[in-house]
Amino acid sequence: MKCHHCDSQATVHLTQIINGQMHKMDLCEACAQEKGVTNPDNLSIGNLLDENPSKVDASTASMTCESCGTTHQDFKKGGRLGCEACYHVFRPVLEPLLDGMHAGVKHLGKVPSRSVKKKSDDDSEELLSKELKKAVEEENYEKAAKLRDRLKKLQAKSSASA
Repeated sequence: MKCHHCDSQATVHLTQIINGQMHKMDLCEACAQEKGVTNPDNLSIGNLLDENPSKVDASTASMTCESCGTTHQDFKKGGRLGCEACYHVFRPVLEPLLDGMHAGVKHLGKVPSRSVKKKSDDDSEELLSKELKKAVEEENYEKAAKLRDRLKKLQAKSSASA
């Protein structure tokens, strides 16, 4: 994770609950010392956010979602958006926050290695032949027999339609 105030690696992770709302902030060691994080009596994440005016300019202060009425101030105070449209309205504010918390602003996803798409009769002959060969090499004869039968059906269909 990146530091909330600079691009260094965050090593100090703060969580503060104010009026039932959870606020999180990640800081590098230098920024934590500079902000006085070592003194928890004077620590407020809201104050830390307000200390960095470069992250918030005048245009973000007037942002309001037309669908639900959530303002930038509401988002900043509660840390939550009101509706789906808020993600588009508050994009200029959200992207730097997400970029600081994650490796980027786009979710690329991950496909588990075991997640192989099961195919039915539209399997290609080539794919079935490869699977059949692999099953025989692994001495998985039950699977090989099923694949052989599917391959024969597919070949019969293709010869009948030709």
